[in-house]
Amino acid sequence: MHRRVSGLAVALATFAIVLSAQPAHADFRLCNNTGSRVGVALGYKDGEGWMTEGWWNISARSCETLLRGSLVARFYYVYAVDYDRGGEWSGQAFMCSRDKEFTIRGIEDCLARGYDRTGFFEVDTSEQRSWTVQLTESTDQAPQQPLPQTTPLIPSPPGGSQQKQTK
Repeated sequence: MHRRVSGLAVALATFAIVLSAQPAHADFRLCNNTGSRVGVALGYKDGEGWMTEGWWNISARSCETLLRGSLVARFYYVYAVDYDRGGEWSGQAFMCSRDKEFTIRGIEDCLARGYDRTGFFEVDTSEQRSWTVQLTESTDQAPQQPLPQTTPLIPSPPGGSQQKQTK
C-alpha cells in the first residue's frame, strides 16, 4: 500500500537515467539504488491513449522490469516514493494515481474521477527499444562522463523537477 510522504524529504533524492546495455532485452526497467524500499508508479501513452499504473514495490538495491517488450513511446513518466525514509521522486507532469494498486486510463480530471493528481517526472528514452531508470539518493554522485556502450548518466535536480513535454 502506498502512503503519503512529506515534501521535506524530497530534497533527499535525485535520479539518473541510463540506457540499458543489454541489447537482447527490450524492456522498461527501474533500479532502486537506495538503501530503502520504494514504491513506483508509471505513466505512458500507448495506442489507446494515456495510462498510469502502480504500484511496483522494489527492494533496496534491486531492479524490476516494469514493462516487458519493445517500448511503445518515447516519453515515460515515473513517480516513486521512499517507503522507509520518506521523500519522493516527482515532477511537473500531472497524472492520475491512487494509494492502492491501479491501472488508470486517461490523465484528465483525476480528482473528479476519484483519483489523486500526482506529479510524475519525465523520462525521454530517445526512442530506444529498452531503457533503465536508476533511482539514487542525493548523496550518491553520478558520473559526469558517458560510460562505455551506454548513454551518459544525467543528474537531475532534487525532487525531479522536469517539465512535461508534449508531442
